[in-house]
Amino acid sequence: MVRNQIWSRLVIELENVAYSYGGGDLLTDISLRLQAGSFHFLTGPSGAGKSTFLKLCYMELAASKGLVQVFGQDVATLGRDQIAFARRRIGVVHQECQFLDHLSVAENIALPLTVSGKDVAAERQNLADLIGWVGLTKQQNQLPPELSGGERQRAALARAVIMGPDVILADEPTGNVDWEMSQRLMSLLIELNKMGKSVLVATHDLTLIRNTKAQVSARVLRIKDRKLQLAGADL
Repeated sequence: MVRNQIWSRLVIELENVAYSYGGGDLLTDISLRLQAGSFHFLTGPSGAGKSTFLKLCYMELAASKGLVQVFGQDVATLGRDQIAFARRRIGVVHQECQFLDHLSVAENIALPLTVSGKDVAAERQNLADLIGWVGLTKQQNQLPPELSGGERQRAALARAVIMGPDVILADEPTGNVDWEMSQRLMSLLIELNKMGKSVLVATHDLTLIRNTKAQVSARVLRIKDRKLQLAGADL
């Protein structure tokens, strides 16, 4: 019974996973159990495979070997529609935010609602609340090219959570912003985690990790020599 309860709290699991690219293994023998409500950092040098690891977690890439389970389902057995449905429960924030420049900030944030067939008008108040939460009420009618780097990242975060996902994966979300904005973005991610969301942040910024760990219980993972390790006290 206890074992079943533990397994039911797993949102993403990788077991002995490998990913090959260009004829060689980029990642090998990767195992991770990401539990509901957990906060993880993923670090490692540039080119170590952090982005690839995240893409395996949100099913953009398929593992060359091993088992990937998302919300208790073996990804290898899922069809395209099933994968699309599962992805609604995962919010992704990329380092390089891509927006439709002819749409307003609010319309870009609401795009996942439109794509999923939801009535955007019925979600108007929730959308307004979300835009206010990320501090973009004044900018909501602007076009994406008018935003600063930090504003774009906050808009990307709002878009990632508009569907109420269970998991948020962020790939170097603070890579293009200053320290003050980095702190603001992390405070939003911490707040999401305190609401019960699982958060996994890939970053090379060790100072950011140390500062965040003082505010929330977080585990730090490191990709080294193509394998995933639990970072020790030398972080």
